[in-house]
Amino acid sequence: MDRTLRDVAEVGPFFAVRTGPGETGADGGGSADDGPRAHGYRPLAELYATGATDATDAAPAPHPVLERAADVAGRLGTPELRVGASLAFQGLAARLWSVALGAAVLAGRVPDMAADRVWWNPALSAPNDLWLPHPSALPDSDDLAGQLAGTVLAGHLVPLHRATREACPVSGGLLWGNAGSALAGSLRVLHTWCVARGRTAEARSALDLTARLFREPLLSGTGTLDAGGVSFVRRSCCLYYRVPGGGLCGDCVLR
Repeated sequence: MDRTLRDVAEVGPFFAVRTGPGETGADGGGSADDGPRAHGYRPLAELYATGATDATDAAPAPHPVLERAADVAGRLGTPELRVGASLAFQGLAARLWSVALGAAVLAGRVPDMAADRVWWNPALSAPNDLWLPHPSALPDSDDLAGQLAGTVLAGHLVPLHRATREACPVSGGLLWGNAGSALAGSLRVLHTWCVARGRTAEARSALDLTARLFREPLLSGTGTLDAGGVSFVRRSCCLYYRVPGGGLCGDCVLR
């Protein structure tokens, strides 16, 4: 799976994930034995944890989702935490969909991306923000769409959705719209890459798997994906228009 993930990374930075237990941090520092946490990474399972505090602490630690929302909002120059929460959710969803869908399409295997196996550094951006120290694949299956739904949708986006709504007042439907938009965006990049290289079978696979994923109950109402195409129009808005200097995204319902 390590080789597969390196191949998938050729599609673009959102499709890349750091691998190997001996890699150093993005700054090149640290020893091979430090591990991801020493370089500012945490398992995504910790990001999704809700209501977990240490009773020995004088004050509970800030919710990691709330911290991330505030950071994104600050970088974008908006005082609205819900905008930061929305865009942080969509960004992470896009990363997870891209890595998993890319591997499924290009290699016919879905990586084991359990939330306690994937490490994330909120201070970094793609391709350095995700680290999978010990990459492996899920068992071979004839139902790649089902494995993708289980891995990304159930394994990551459901708990991230819950944690985000607990930390910040943002619409649940909006967040699922972000999940659908992120999947459609991953499809567009991957499909374009495959077509440009004459990989027509993989391009068809990308379309088929994505269409199947949009039949999942949590995604089926998020927007409309053109039959046999990569054009998507969502039924909600990610709130990017509320960012100073922002506008409407290409798939926005407000267009």
